[in-house]
Amino acid sequence: MTNQNKRTTGDYGEELACRFLKNLGYEIVEQNFQFGHGEIDIIAKDKETLAFVEVKYRQNLEFGPPELAISISKQKQIRKTAEAYLYKNGISDQTCRIDVIAILHLKDTKPQINHILNAF
Repeated sequence: MTNQNKRTTGDYGEELACRFLKNLGYEIVEQNFQFGHGEIDIIAKDKETLAFVEVKYRQNLEFGPPELAISISKQKQIRKTAEAYLYKNGISDQTCRIDVIAILHLKDTKPQINHILNAF
């Protein structure tokens, strides 16, 4: 798969995740926040809580379920990037959490969305 295909597939997964969150009443604050080598896919407000959301989208189970694709080093990178977002935006007194939205979209099926609150 080329980088362009990965990006397109990733964008589609993030769009599904945004729609899912909006349907739950979340407000999307920012998408694809980058800092250094890190990226936060979606930053959203869930009432008074700021949620940093990592989206994993898979079209097959060749490498296992999407939830398992977030290594310890990736978790650390997401935490550091979330801290950078807070620092950059002068946010200090804010309840925050890191969520995962895992989407499995097998051929000829409806996407299965698993929203893991406060994942790590």
